[in-house]
Amino acid sequence: MWFRNTRPYRLPGRLGIEASELSQRLSRRPFQPCRPSQPVSSGWVAALSDDATDFVHKSGDYWLIRLQREERLLPASVIRSEVNSRIQEIQTGQGRRVQRKERLDIVDEVTQDLMPRAFTKSQHLEALINDREGWVWVNTASAARAEELLSLLREALGNLPVVIPDTQKSPVVVMSQWLLNGGLPEGLSLGGDVDLEDPQEEGGVVRARGMYLESDEIRRHIESGKQVVRLKGGDPFVFGRGGEEIDELQIDKIPFEIVPGVTAALATAAYAGIPLSHRDYSSTITFLTGHENPEKHTLS
Repeated sequence: MWFRNTRPYRLPGRLGIEASELSQRLSRRPFQPCRPSQPVSSGWVAALSDDATDFVHKSGDYWLIRLQREERLLPASVIRSEVNSRIQEIQTGQGRRVQRKERLDIVDEVTQDLMPRAFTKSQHLEALINDREGWVWVNTASAARAEELLSLLREALGNLPVVIPDTQKSPVVVMSQWLLNGGLPEGLSLGGDVDLEDPQEEGGVVRARGMYLESDEIRRHIESGKQVVRLKGGDPFVFGRGGEEIDELQIDKIPFEIVPGVTAALATAAYAGIPLSHRDYSSTITFLTGHENPEKHTLS
């Protein structure tokens, strides 16, 4: 699994327990599917995969944990339509207006009636803990989702006084400098997606997808005052460093799992309705990189 959106938190002190003890504590609050009238359910699952048994996967100083969250999908438009229908029925049948309090009661009644028939959506949320160094990384861009995981982790531990790190430089400034002047830290590589925002109150937003991020066009946006608020990596196995990372994992005999996805190299064209191959027109597909290693042995 890959951490694409990470929210870091600082631990002011050691947790005071071993990974095996934390695994036992998390197992006491396992994930349970939503009951018919329950809108959301969250609980812990095996850390590494659904086939594993340990709720904490330990690798060196790092502990991986995984939360599963299931939510019933009940769109507001569906509730609104049914509420309006019932109100219309009351007003027509009884010849009176429905007041605000009664309307709220009808909304609650409709929600309870429709909830058992709603579809459910399930997702996993991972976190990586380094107890010795005092870090917790949650694999999400959402503060609310991160706090949900931390709250359940706090429940298991009894106390978890994590704090958001106080940085000397704004991440927005640092990421903008990476694209403007280079200097990307070792181990990181640029993908093809970036979000830029004008810090002014009514400033514009630029969302670039599948672009060469060190291009003059991106630089001009930054030089005009826009700031990089989000960088997204691409497929680690298409001109990425997925192979190099696997080599290091195998050398250190660290178990890992690869969850395949659909790379943007194929998905973008498919979304636009363009086949990359066609038996009447195209029988080959070529992908080229703009970041070739000059020290490699061949040119292909």
